[in-house]
Amino acid sequence: MKQTTDRILMVRPCGFAFNEETAANNAFQQRLEGDVSQRALDEFDSYVSMLRSNGITVDVLQDTPKPATPDSIFPNNCFSTHGDTLVLYPMFAPNRRLEREKLKAALEKYDFERIVDLTAFESVGRFLEGTGSLVLDRENLIAYACISPRTDASLVEQWADTLGYTPVMFSAADLGGTAIYHTNVIMHVGSGYAVACLNSVGDDAQRSLLSDTVNRSGKELVDISLEQMHQFAGNMLQLHNDKGEELLVMSRSALMSLTRLQIETLEKYTRILAPEIPIIETVGGGSARCMIAEIF
Repeated sequence: MKQTTDRILMVRPCGFAFNEETAANNAFQQRLEGDVSQRALDEFDSYVSMLRSNGITVDVLQDTPKPATPDSIFPNNCFSTHGDTLVLYPMFAPNRRLEREKLKAALEKYDFERIVDLTAFESVGRFLEGTGSLVLDRENLIAYACISPRTDASLVEQWADTLGYTPVMFSAADLGGTAIYHTNVIMHVGSGYAVACLNSVGDDAQRSLLSDTVNRSGKELVDISLEQMHQFAGNMLQLHNDKGEELLVMSRSALMSLTRLQIETLEKYTRILAPEIPIIETVGGGSARCMIAEIF
């Protein structure tokens, strides 16, 4: 399968806010004073406009006020698509499970032949949050997974067996020693390259497994620092546009944290787009990649 797609789904927020239920294990979330909902909406609309003006097909689903879903702007955790297959995921926070119900009707129009529904594992406290938990090398059928309260190791193995992927699992922590909640915070896989924060992986064997797997897959590895990771430099996604041009999406804060050499390495493979989304990043604890659900 091709690594990138030119069609994505994004959810236009309604009542975006600090989510108390996810703050339990997302150290990137921060409270801000004032009405952040409208400011997040402005950031979202500008982001969508940037993508569309660069030849990406963006299907936008408008969120609804009820039930309240403060994290609806991050749909990639609820589902993923794989040709004729749709996968639905078990979510850690109860109010995020409501997002999935809102998405189901929108997903029907894509006419998937097979649905893999893992949501029943919520009842036994086991979670796997989509392409937040799983960073996919679709070309080489490798699934990278940082094990955390939101990423259950046995579910990673089950998912990989069902979809025909090889799982590569590890543990990672941030500058304060807190476990990383999602794999896509620390790494990204594109066509010809990969980005990873190797220093976040404390175990030497796991760190070697991660870097060796990327190297064996034939991709050039761009290693980012823990400080860069905290600016969401690992939270990237590559797409291609209607002309077949490869585009790498990351936030402006992520781009500003990169060195000139890192940028030059990435630009050998792809053109960078960098929307400004500081409110969404600060309050939501997620960035540019988290806001995009790929449609394959």
